[in-house]
Amino acid sequence: NSRVEEDLIDQLFNSSEKRLARLLLLLAHFGKEGRPQPILLDMSQETLAEMIGTTRSRVSYFMNKFRKLGLISYNGKIEVHNSLLNAVLHEKPEIVRDDPSSKV
Repeated sequence: NSRVEEDLIDQLFNSSEKRLARLLLLLAHFGKEGRPQPILLDMSQETLAEMIGTTRSRVSYFMNKFRKLGLISYNGKIEVHNSLLNAVLHEKPEIVRDDPSSKV
């Protein structure tokens, strides 16, 4: 129940960029014991888009942005870096600066 509540709050109050960052962190098992695991790329951008309620083109845009900022890398698998968690937790302006959907 708590996970469903967290997802609903995320959908209502966060931009699609932050929802994607949160999903990547969850898929990489951040916050669990041990090191974060790479996310296999058999999950398409279309699937990621459906999971966060946006379009594939927005997911592609954010993934490229995250990669350019050094928050993720991918070569056959997505690797989420600690810097993505720090950026989400501290709401760094460079994450949301270019996202027109994040404006209220």
